[in-house]
Amino acid sequence: MPVRAEPTDKAELITQLIFGECYTILLTQGNWHQIRIAADQYVGWIDFKQHLPVTAEYFAAWSAQDHPRSLDVVQMVSDAHTRIPVTLGSRLPFFDGMTLRLGAQTMFYNGAATNPLNGHGPSGPVDKRLALVQKMGQVYLKSPYVWGGKSLFGLDCSGLMQQLYGLIGVQLPRDARQQIDHGQAVHFVSQTKPGDLAFFDNADGAIVHVGILLEDQQILHASGEVRIDPLDHNGIYHRQRQKYSHKLRLIKRLLAD
Repeated sequence: MPVRAEPTDKAELITQLIFGECYTILLTQGNWHQIRIAADQYVGWIDFKQHLPVTAEYFAAWSAQDHPRSLDVVQMVSDAHTRIPVTLGSRLPFFDGMTLRLGAQTMFYNGAATNPLNGHGPSGPVDKRLALVQKMGQVYLKSPYVWGGKSLFGLDCSGLMQQLYGLIGVQLPRDARQQIDHGQAVHFVSQTKPGDLAFFDNADGAIVHVGILLEDQQILHASGEVRIDPLDHNGIYHRQRQKYSHKLRLIKRLLAD
């Protein structure tokens, strides 16, 4: 679901709501609701026709826990009357291994999902959690860059980081300029580990890009498409263009052994 900067279809896409997310309505203007997304507190506008109300009890229960995430590229959630496509990283509210609850509906999901008991949750081993992040990061390769996007079919750099870390129960803010405030600084590129986040600035010093480190100082990031490039102390080197595309500002480690 598109979330826009202003109450019009012509407004900038600032983020998206993915299946299984909740939000609160702040105000209504014509055919538009201004909402605050529960997970990251991002504020924007949605078309009222896309709104699905839930009870206060459901919202409170949803907010009180993390939820498994879909690990399939595309899967279906269904009941006797409805089939809803869900993509990689979608929340599966109150999933018990077979069914989930979407408001008052009980629906079936028979695909792969994260499982805290298998080490995917916040208390799981760091190496296992980061292995999942790297594995799923490869699935996003070649996904097109879309400003404000968060899905496999179009996303931006910070949306990709938010989705990947969400798979292991780490809720990041929406924008790169907010994400840089999390974790511990890594002072040298040679000291990076897979899973570290690298941040990049523009000529004015504003944080404008983020990517995730892989093995051998390679970085996965969304720039035109989700791609892998080498990283050094200067920044990201674009092999095809044979020049640096992003200037390195800071590297942060979110998970420590």
